[in-house]
Amino acid sequence: MIRTRHILFDIENVIPKSPYRFNQPISLRMYDDENWIIYGTNGSGKTYLIKTILSSYILSQGKINYDFTPSPTTRISDNILYLTFHDQYSTQMGSLYQLRWNQGLLGELESEGGGMPRVKDVLRNNLVGENELLTLLEHKLDIESLMEKYIISLSSGEFRRFQIAKILLRNPRLLIIENPYIGLDEENRRQVSDFLEIVTNKFPIQIILAVSRIPKSTRGFTHLIHIQEGQIKKTRLDHINLDSLALKKLPLSAIQHISNTFKQIPSSHTTSEEVCPEIILRLNNVSIRYGSHTILKDLNWEVKKGERWALQGRNGAGKSTLLSIVCADNPQSYRCDVTLFGRKRGTGESIWDIKKHIGFVSPEMFRSYRKPLPVENIIASGLYDTIGLYKNPKDTELEKITTWMRIFDAEKFRKRNYLELSDGEQRLMLLIRAFVKNPDLLILDEPFHGMDSYNKLMAKEIIELYCKQKEKTLIMVSHYEDDFPLCITNRLTLTTNQ
Repeated sequence: MIRTRHILFDIENVIPKSPYRFNQPISLRMYDDENWIIYGTNGSGKTYLIKTILSSYILSQGKINYDFTPSPTTRISDNILYLTFHDQYSTQMGSLYQLRWNQGLLGELESEGGGMPRVKDVLRNNLVGENELLTLLEHKLDIESLMEKYIISLSSGEFRRFQIAKILLRNPRLLIIENPYIGLDEENRRQVSDFLEIVTNKFPIQIILAVSRIPKSTRGFTHLIHIQEGQIKKTRLDHINLDSLALKKLPLSAIQHISNTFKQIPSSHTTSEEVCPEIILRLNNVSIRYGSHTILKDLNWEVKKGERWALQGRNGAGKSTLLSIVCADNPQSYRCDVTLFGRKRGTGESIWDIKKHIGFVSPEMFRSYRKPLPVENIIASGLYDTIGLYKNPKDTELEKITTWMRIFDAEKFRKRNYLELSDGEQRLMLLIRAFVKNPDLLILDEPFHGMDSYNKLMAKEIIELYCKQKEKTLIMVSHYEDDFPLCITNRLTLTTNQ
């Protein structure tokens, strides 16, 4: 018996009213037996296409037809859900960057009616219909292990699994997910991939992934929607060589530009052994606990000047918690035996003294920067170690900003509204923010999230050049081995209850 295919949505010769436009009207049709991967470089228009599918724009031309069979409702907002990963902190508690590490406040906020939810509370509130999907989520996506945790306390990877579970429980007809695999260790990437395949086979739910990097596994997906130079091309996945899409090597012209511009960086302000001693960081028997849950246990670690460390471990192993101790964002750092740049933690130094010689970027920082500021101000805030900048940079500071934006070939973004950039472009601006004072210690926590292959290769080249400077020290976190630059000299791998 031949199955009749139905059209889920049909975009016919559409031009949305938007400042961004493709080179031609959008015509794209999705059938009810298809699952897509939308792929394109940073700023290519992936979000623009998704918002067109969502009917978020008024149309200047064309029309969009939908058929959500067998859904009982015809409303687009009920049937098509879009998942991004900005709102771990802003949804519940505003944009306080350090809140994840101030978990001692959680009980107080909850007792005072602050509505601080745990994973189990939110998932039960989002459950629609039968609980078969929740059972599948608990076992196949390992959500059961997260149920008692506060949402605010989840690691970047744990939060992604939770958000996928939460939105699926609303039983959409079509789920669009932006970069679902970044922040996940290899096992969890495989787990999420397997789970999405089960969902599309077992339930009347179709899925579109929007990615800047092609995932290792594309099982369960039928078509690639490739956005390139203002054009959209739909191709069956079994008719295309996906390896040919990703850039494998940075063009020589880009390498030469980076090298030549890098020479314009003024020498580092640090010259004395007192400011930058041989031992940059020493942790002695450091333990971090939240209630009955131990994150780090009796950890000893020494980082010497000029070393380049890869910090690794599974989701929830404590990598970001460890870095929050180093940067003094975690209040427990003041009762730990931590020595940074020769000064023991808690001996009278301010938070600004601690951060003065550190350049830092992290997923938490990305989620906290949600203000409509000019890109120039976002980068300048790295000179003051603030989340946001509320004073105009001095001329000498503007020179530093200019130099680093040239190195990253990002001058075109300088006066643009940060929130109007794509996610990958925003992350690139925050990476420039980490470099802008040419710090003695550069700490990069998953710095390439959401970046396309070109921007990742460019950033790796710049990290290499940074590390060639005299006495510069690097600590970098990633779940992708090919993210690490060749200059890595040491590795620390955390395990659960380290």
